[in-house]
Amino acid sequence: MEPTISNVPKHIGIILDGNRRFAKKLMAKPWKGHEWGADKIEHVLEWCREYHIPELTLYVLSLENFNRPKKEFDYLMDVFRKTFKKLETDTRIEEHDIKLRFIGRTNLLPEDLQEQMKKITARTKNHTHYIINFAIAYGGRAEVVDAVQKLAKEVQTGKVQPEEINEQSITNHLYMQDEPDLIIRTGGEKRLSNFLLWQNSYSELIFLDVMWPEFDKQHFVQCLEDYSQRQRRFGQ
Repeated sequence: MEPTISNVPKHIGIILDGNRRFAKKLMAKPWKGHEWGADKIEHVLEWCREYHIPELTLYVLSLENFNRPKKEFDYLMDVFRKTFKKLETDTRIEEHDIKLRFIGRTNLLPEDLQEQMKKITARTKNHTHYIINFAIAYGGRAEVVDAVQKLAKEVQTGKVQPEEINEQSITNHLYMQDEPDLIIRTGGEKRLSNFLLWQNSYSELIFLDVMWPEFDKQHFVQCLEDYSQRQRRFGQ
């Protein structure tokens, strides 16, 4: 059946929270939840395509997550390796013209993961129909700091004058310029946890009590319906 929701967002950001707590609830090792969470991503990509949502940004690894216990962090890196390996050979990427991007301080990740991401980025760079951004080794404040440092270097070389710096010039130097219309956070917490701090100034926010591996199509559709009923005034 063709989706009937009007006014769906053009760009959704999702904070994938609750993987570890979900695993603990099932008496499994906490990091096992990351594997279940990775499987959930594939379903969400299909739902976005079904409802003609052209861009999705997924918060999959924060800079703060680097402080997790080594065993859990190594397990998480292996989950990323397996996920990216699937993406490398997934024919649906060409079939549906999907561009994949990775935003964050990716240089902090293991070199083999960096190579995987570079290959996927190069393979999909000319795709335009759908965009999927993986926020990995990401922090919103770090993104702004890195943008300001790039601008400072341009000031040093005389390419930019200090008085020429404005919101747009900062935006142009971010990892990602696109602004999400809707941000969804699972896991029951009601905060943004350093996610897209610059880009989310007028994003609509939805916080759900379900853990990320529990997030299903009904929850997704309910979020779209909620969004479609809101009036976005952008401060006016």
